[in-house]
Amino acid sequence: MPQHLLPTTVVGSYPQPDWLVNRGMLSKSVPRVRMNIWRVRDDWLEQAQDDATLLAIRDLERAGIDIITDGEIRRESYSNRFATALEGIDLDRPGQVKSRSGHRTPVPRVVGRIRRRGPVEVRDMKFLRANTDRLAKITLPGPFTMSRQAINEHYKDDDEMVMDYAVAVNAEAKDLVKAGADVIQLDEPWLRQDPDAAKRIAVKAINRALAGISVPTIVHLCFGYAALVPGETKPVGYSFLPELADSTADQISIEAAQPKLDLGVLHDLSPKKILLGVLDLGDIKVETPKKVADRIRKGLKHLPAERLIPAPDCGMKYLPREVALGKLKALSEGAAIVRAEIS
Repeated sequence: MPQHLLPTTVVGSYPQPDWLVNRGMLSKSVPRVRMNIWRVRDDWLEQAQDDATLLAIRDLERAGIDIITDGEIRRESYSNRFATALEGIDLDRPGQVKSRSGHRTPVPRVVGRIRRRGPVEVRDMKFLRANTDRLAKITLPGPFTMSRQAINEHYKDDDEMVMDYAVAVNAEAKDLVKAGADVIQLDEPWLRQDPDAAKRIAVKAINRALAGISVPTIVHLCFGYAALVPGETKPVGYSFLPELADSTADQISIEAAQPKLDLGVLHDLSPKKILLGVLDLGDIKVETPKKVADRIRKGLKHLPAERLIPAPDCGMKYLPREVALGKLKALSEGAAIVRAEIS
């Protein structure tokens, strides 16, 4: 990890170019099954995704971000690239669940035991590692969230299904470390959607998914993409958060800027490091470095600088690219302001 205080990072995604994806399809919902959002024909798609990934990597570097990702450019959503690659899934006849925004969303049907067929994101990680000397993070959908984005038609016990998802995630995470990942992040936004089930099984599943991982690990929670969930509908506290203090994850990533989160919740997560959301992705206006610095200072009222990592609230894929780049530059510059004050 960076030696200086307040290292900056991104949560995961970066805007995909309009020449690569049909953004109109993405604006309707977060894909759970394959939607084929790509504008490029199949025989050119991998090359086009590689080129777009290089653009994302260079943007993150020139913005001054310390711990970068590949921008998740090859993914239709944060979860469906991995979730739909698993054995036991019927993709041809999807089911439906109510999304967190209240819409009916097509989801995979689980018709057999969940197993990992083979590597899913390993080439992505190798490509990232070969094209940057920055610390590199890669994200995976968490086992609890994937189980809530599927219809169970096989397991008698939903908790057994969650644990099989965890085994699959763990196998992938170990291969991603071998491929050069410096940080592994699990995206678990559905923890707060079903807190009763989460309190029963989520920490156990997260710990199984992260078992034996030798690099720093993160669990990310949020209230939904700003482009799909207005700020006024977001609560100011999490229904499932203190419980993650008992997880083996080294760091917890939380959305704080858009919902104006009560930062008192940070006391419940000692001694975890916190990725604190200090970029409001619901506001198309680029924050000033001074505004970002102020949000970081508010976080420092509740935890020491050694445990704070400034970040965006969530993934940035729904923003215009120039806005995302501007916000990340403000993040880097705002962190530098506070770093100078406390060093």
